[in-house]
Amino acid sequence: MASISCSTTTSLPFSKVDFHFPVQRATKFAPSIDTGKTHFQELSFSRFSRFRPNGCVVFSRLNDYSVEGSSGDSVKTSPELGVQSCTWKWRGYSIRYQCAGTDGPALVLVHGFGANSDHWRKNIPVLAKSHRVFSIDLIGYGYSDKPNPRDFGADSFYTFETWATQLNNFCVDVIKDEAFFICNSIGGLVGLQAAVMEPQICKGIMLLNISLRMLHIKKQPWYGKSFIRSFQNLLRNTVIGRFFYRRVATMESVKNILSQCYYDTSQVTEELVQKILRPGLEPGAADVFLEFICYSEGPLPEELLPQVKCPVVIAWGDKDPWEPIELGRDYRKFDPVEDFIVLPNVGHCPQDEAPNLVNPLIESFVARHSSPKATVSTV
Repeated sequence: MASISCSTTTSLPFSKVDFHFPVQRATKFAPSIDTGKTHFQELSFSRFSRFRPNGCVVFSRLNDYSVEGSSGDSVKTSPELGVQSCTWKWRGYSIRYQCAGTDGPALVLVHGFGANSDHWRKNIPVLAKSHRVFSIDLIGYGYSDKPNPRDFGADSFYTFETWATQLNNFCVDVIKDEAFFICNSIGGLVGLQAAVMEPQICKGIMLLNISLRMLHIKKQPWYGKSFIRSFQNLLRNTVIGRFFYRRVATMESVKNILSQCYYDTSQVTEELVQKILRPGLEPGAADVFLEFICYSEGPLPEELLPQVKCPVVIAWGDKDPWEPIELGRDYRKFDPVEDFIVLPNVGHCPQDEAPNLVNPLIESFVARHSSPKATVSTV
């Protein structure tokens, strides 16, 4: 039996998010993909609410286009749409997640490396107007437990398979429904892996600047592989790694790193820096950090995408210095990918840097692949 506890509702400091932007090109919608019968059909769930867009988004099959923000209609965050911070017990570990909204399709927001569910604070209250929104701290990150990777011996614990299992179990134990996965950076690998492992759970995936995993061992030249292994061993097993982490886990360093990957550096506020840094100062955070930067194996996006059975939309900030959009465009060729959307003048974390662009895209994608569930009567 899953154990869940929630704290009192907390308000968010965002008063409005602009929702209006012009359509640049209109083309035919791609059909929804039927994932077949699932074990969720044995449960009773509320009907999805209707999607009420405040702007217009039109998608094209296997073609990329840009969306641009403009002043115009705005949506105010209602004070009653509070966000709850909850704890879920998973395999004996405490997992922190946030949730809001009581009706509509379920969305699970999955953060990237070194981040946590607070990185979706500009999205949760807006999406919660017509969705049930959940933002989870992957184990090892945020305010979830951080078991020491050395406790697992030679077996790696912090892998995409572990996080994918956590994500799927969360949908079964907490949401008790199918869900859409909205993922940023390495969270995209988690979402894809989860959809491959349990295809009956995921209704669709939106990938925001998914990690290309350029440091993966398969992408290194033969003459560099031994050096990479030696460097990883140095970081993981000597005091050098701890020294490196202490230099990184400071307000100044976190701000500098975020300023690299955000094109609009005005969005790198003290609040954002604190929300990223504070969980990283908790016991065990350094071990998780060093373990993951030494994780150069596991799946690649191009290996997972062909196996996915649900619809996928990819959105990419074109000013991402870490994950070049030119390489990301190659993912358009995979059959599950409906659209590749260019987010102009946006960096690596579009959901936080440009929520006025990302929130409507999420709503439109989910609305296109949601349908009310009929109640089946057995006599």
